[in-house]
Amino acid sequence: MKLFLQKILYLIIMLFIISLISFIAINLAPNSFFASGELNPNITKESIEQLKAIYGLDKPLYVQFFSWIWAILHLDFGISFASGELVKNEILQRLPVTLTLNIISMFLIFIISLYLGIKAALNKNSLFDKFASQLSLVSFSMPSFYLALIAIMVFSIHLEILPIAGLHSVADDGSLTYYLDYAWHLILPISIITFAGIGSLTLYVRSLVIEILKSDYIFFAKARGLTKSQILKYYILPNLYPPVITLLGLSLPGIIGGSVILESIFSINGMGLLFFQSALSHDYPVIMGILIIGALLTLLGNMIADLILLKLNPNYDAK
Repeated sequence: MKLFLQKILYLIIMLFIISLISFIAINLAPNSFFASGELNPNITKESIEQLKAIYGLDKPLYVQFFSWIWAILHLDFGISFASGELVKNEILQRLPVTLTLNIISMFLIFIISLYLGIKAALNKNSLFDKFASQLSLVSFSMPSFYLALIAIMVFSIHLEILPIAGLHSVADDGSLTYYLDYAWHLILPISIITFAGIGSLTLYVRSLVIEILKSDYIFFAKARGLTKSQILKYYILPNLYPPVITLLGLSLPGIIGGSVILESIFSINGMGLLFFQSALSHDYPVIMGILIIGALLTLLGNMIADLILLKLNPNYDAK
């Protein structure tokens, strides 16, 4: 409980720092949402000033910042400049799609990387080891957006197996057909995120297992006549989980950030696409809201990873 409370305090402090840095960066950015209106001769200067007063942009920056922090404490992210809707409602509508993409992708990355890395290490210098290493290098080096465009050309345009973009081809009637169609549309983006994420983790797992196999306790386990499956279960996996879980926690920002590009390419109506559209239109309340939600999810993911590590190893120092 003491560690949990420390993590909560750390999360609050980090969210405040991230909010401050994001607020400063956004206000230093060139142009603004009202720039086009200021250049429009049909819109008077008084109208622009009135709009800024409505959104509180006529106040000093420090007042705007602390007013925004106070509003966040009440779960109020403001009103979108572009749509006039509550930012909270816009994010909540798109958050489930982004969470679905990232949670499923992370689970697949974890399972596939463990399998490839462990099997490659146990069969070092074999044909499978060479295949897994080359596959990992391709995954590690190829940009996800480029891979997504190739996948669309091959599977959607030429072979016409998978849909090009979107999440639905049928009406949302709550039937099994609707959910199967929803899953069918997610195959390509989830596959791209998974493939782009397994490369570094597979190589990391392989190198860790090779080092574990050199340990004295593995030598004595073999001398006692333990089978490969027993050595894997009782010696390799327990020593492998802590660093792998730590690495997965640290890779959360990259996975969530990568979904911004992929959601834009596949026209998936998630937080990533909303962030991209808001950045183009300088919709500051939406950008700030998404940055805070993304930071919160990342910090929660790292906190959960530390708590899992503490459960696996009570001697683990999670401070």
